[in-house]
Amino acid sequence: MFRAAAAGVLGFILIFIESMIVIKLKGYATIEFGGIAPFVNVWAMNFFFVFAILTQITNWYTNKESYKEDNSY
Repeated sequence: MFRAAAAGVLGFILIFIESMIVIKLKGYATIEFGGIAPFVNVWAMNFFFVFAILTQITNWYTNKESYKEDNSY
């Protein structure tokens, strides 16, 4: 549940970071997303991107802890 909430917030923040990169690279003053639907689509892509990264971090941390507990070599 924490991953989903964090992915939602970080996905929203990532939209603005991506927008600022485009503004700086292209020299624009503003960005028009073309309505709410394209904005939500970008947010959904960022959500799943961040969710996948957080899932991998969680799996890595869980496996790292289990390797520390398993000292039977």
